[in-house]
Amino acid sequence: MHSCEGDDERGLVYGFVLNGEGGARRIQRNELEVLDLRPQESLWLHWDRSVAPARQWLREASGLNEFACDLLLEEATRPRLVPLGRERLLLFLRGVNLNPGAAPEDMVSLRIYADARQVISLRMRPVRAAGALCEAFERSDGPQTASQVMLFLAHALTDGVDTLVSAIAEQLDELEEALEQNERKTPDRHLLLALRRRAAGLRRYLAPQRDIYAQLVRSPLPWFVADDTAYWNELHNRLTRNLEELELARERVSLLQEAEHRRVTERMNRTMYLLGIVTGFFMPITFVTGLLGINVGGIPGSSHPYGFVAVCAAIGGIAVFQWWLYRRMRWL
Repeated sequence: MHSCEGDDERGLVYGFVLNGEGGARRIQRNELEVLDLRPQESLWLHWDRSVAPARQWLREASGLNEFACDLLLEEATRPRLVPLGRERLLLFLRGVNLNPGAAPEDMVSLRIYADARQVISLRMRPVRAAGALCEAFERSDGPQTASQVMLFLAHALTDGVDTLVSAIAEQLDELEEALEQNERKTPDRHLLLALRRRAAGLRRYLAPQRDIYAQLVRSPLPWFVADDTAYWNELHNRLTRNLEELELARERVSLLQEAEHRRVTERMNRTMYLLGIVTGFFMPITFVTGLLGINVGGIPGSSHPYGFVAVCAAIGGIAVFQWWLYRRMRWL
C-alpha cells in the first residue's frame, strides 16, 4: 500500500498535481517552489509532520497563517472541523490503525487543510487511506478536484472502520454460537475485554467524526462538486450504522459476561448446597461416633459381644431417617 512513499523528500510523502480528469502527475519536493497550476489543475500534498523540514515548509512556504499551522501541528487532536474563512477549512479525521504491531483501536490521525485548489494533509504514522489515494492516481482513476480528494480520504478511512466493526461482530457471533452449542464452554475473558475496549475506543473518535460529516452536509462550501453532499451524507449514515453496531457489540459483550458470571455463581451455589447437605447428613453420625469414642469408663455396650453391630445398625437407622427427612423437605 505504501510502496510509493518517498524516503528522501524531506517530509513530503506524496505530492500530486491533479489534471481534473482522474489522473495526476507526481511532483518532487524541489518542484513546489516553481509550481504553477493550470486553471483545471489542483494540488494534493501529503506530509509527515514528524519530520522537521515538513513543519518548516508548512510554517514558511504553505501560505497558511500561524493559527492554522499551530492547529495542524499540535500533538493531541480529536475529530473536528475548523472553518478558516474565505472558503477554507481544516479537517481533523481519525482512521483505524492498520500498521504492523499496532492496536486497531489506537486510531491514526489525519489532519487536512483544504481550499478550492489544494489539499494539504499531514500524518504522524502511515495512513492507508493516503496510500490508496496514491494508487488511485497511479491508475488514473483518482479524484478530479480538491473536494473529491477530501471525500476520497474520508471514504477510505470509513472503509477501514467498516472492516474492523464487521470483524468485531463476527468474533462475537463465534463466541455466542460456541456458547449455544456447549453451555459449559467458558468464553475467553481476555478476548471479551479486548472487544469491549476496542468498541469503546472506536466510539470515542467515530461519534465526533460522524458529526463532522453531518456539518459538511448542512454547510457545503461553494467549491464542493454538485454531488459531494450526497456522498458526505452517505459517510454520515455509514458511521451512524457503525456506532450503532459498536453499541450493540458492547451490549453483547456485557450479556456474555453476565451469562458467564451467572454460570459461575450457579455452579458455586450448587457446590455449596451439596457441601451443606453432606455436612448436615454426617453431623448426627459424627456426633454418635465421637460420643462413643470417649476414652472413659461406662460406655454402653463396650463389653457386649454385639455392641459394635448394634452401633452400626443405629448409625444406619439414623442415616435412613435423615434421607427420608431430607426427601420429605425436598432438600434432595
